[in-house]
Amino acid sequence: QRQLVESGGGLVQPGGSLRLSCTASRSIFSIYTMGWYRQAPGKERELVAAITGGGSTNYADFVKGRFTISRDNAKNTVYLQMNSLKPEDTAVYYCNGKHNRLSLEYWGQGTQVTVSS
Repeated sequence: QRQLVESGGGLVQPGGSLRLSCTASRSIFSIYTMGWYRQAPGKERELVAAITGGGSTNYADFVKGRFTISRDNAKNTVYLQMNSLKPEDTAVYYCNGKHNRLSLEYWGQGTQVTVSS
């Protein structure tokens, strides 16, 4: 059973924008640090951005100033606003939830983002 479900991926032109959403199926969302990861073909999966239950954020250097992560705990949803998209942003984007204290971790099924003219 998947606890996280992503949506919002698709095809966009370079310089365009896209907003990803990830909704948790459980009521313990607020005690998890949520993150977005991505994996391109032939590449390692890498952290894009993360946000704690209290709203503290962390971004990979390659997306700073372009992407914004946010969360709505009442809706059990985390978002990734992606602006100024580049072809190298093309990847499958995965939602991740990690418990604040325990070794519990959940992954979404992934959503494809393709940046191409």
